[in-house]
Amino acid sequence: STKPAIAKLADSISAVFVPVVVAIAAIAAGIWFIFGPEPSASYMLVVSTTVLIIACPCALGLATPLSVTVGVGKAAELGILIKDADVLQSASKVDAVVFDKTGTLTEGKPQVQQVFSYDISAAHLMTLAYSLEVASEHPLAKAICQHAQSLNLGIQPTSEFENLRGQGIKAKIDDQWVQVGSLSFMKSLGIQLETAVSAIEACNQAAWTPIFVSKNHQLEGIIGVSDTLKSDSKLAIQQLQNRGVHTVLLTGDNQSVAQAIGAQLGIDDVISDVLPDQKAEHIVKLQQRYNQVAMVGDGINDAPALAQADVGIAMGSGSDVAIESAQMTLLNSSPVSVSNAIELSQATVKNMKQNLFGAFVYNSLGIPIAAGVLYPFFGFLLSPVVAGAAMALSSITVVSNANRLRLFKTTDNKNQ
Repeated sequence: STKPAIAKLADSISAVFVPVVVAIAAIAAGIWFIFGPEPSASYMLVVSTTVLIIACPCALGLATPLSVTVGVGKAAELGILIKDADVLQSASKVDAVVFDKTGTLTEGKPQVQQVFSYDISAAHLMTLAYSLEVASEHPLAKAICQHAQSLNLGIQPTSEFENLRGQGIKAKIDDQWVQVGSLSFMKSLGIQLETAVSAIEACNQAAWTPIFVSKNHQLEGIIGVSDTLKSDSKLAIQQLQNRGVHTVLLTGDNQSVAQAIGAQLGIDDVISDVLPDQKAEHIVKLQQRYNQVAMVGDGINDAPALAQADVGIAMGSGSDVAIESAQMTLLNSSPVSVSNAIELSQATVKNMKQNLFGAFVYNSLGIPIAAGVLYPFFGFLLSPVVAGAAMALSSITVVSNANRLRLFKTTDNKNQ
């Protein structure tokens, strides 16, 4: 039921076009009645009828809806679900694509890589973290829980649990405060981190996300967690850059980890240490730098950014909130589909413009000929029957051109 802006433009033109054509038919009939050969009434009737038939705006009305219909269907074949037809046009003009990290460029299945403990055993450190993280739904929390479960560790009872969004969590175990969270969270608590310098450096070099565990405001250890990059993430970034699209990584990870991942993938800009509530604000800033910005994400915290972006693209494996906030959903959750979606939208808009151009050229040439402009020079007057055939042929041309989109192939498929 939605329409891209170019389709609305065609509707507006049709609204003016129809009364103008009726006026042209009436004027032509009057001219032929006054200046035409005998029987002037017959010529008048033929000319006015021919003008009305040949100018029937079928091709103009079919030009954009057919392209949209075929384009949306082709997108579905490529694993791209389009909920708003307007995105077919807006996606064709995208200047920058912003990627969330977890679940978008990565598999979304982080795993514990190494445990650094101080003054307590690694098992005890994991037990403390497990006892708090079991109440969290964050992907990194699930990684810690899965690792603790694989070690057959138990859970200690907690009280006064508190989730500090974008920073970490805290709770009491045996009436002692335990905090689990990011480096900035530990710094905000005033916890000394001198003993953890080497561990932090090791995590940064390996592009692991360090999860800090403290008890009674003393650092107990660090858990290094990483999420495997998707095999086609780098290819997706390269394809977008080849199309002249600026790429941005927008993540809550610390700067060192985010920069390391950005370097691995060759991303143009990296924005790190972003709290969930700040993602939409960063999209606004990027929109001020670039005309059209697309956001690709999969989590609940990505929903405001997806809604703010000119084009919101959600991963099919993501949360329902993210999918609902986006205009496109990638059913196969491959970041390469982002480039495919932009390529297809450009092909669809090009097809719409071809159809509209053809319809306008047809009417621009057909109406004067139907009105009899060639009669004084060549004695040629168009028959209403021929005009009807020409009108039908124009519609067939538009339909055939729109169906060419069914043969569309992405750059990947063309090279195979």
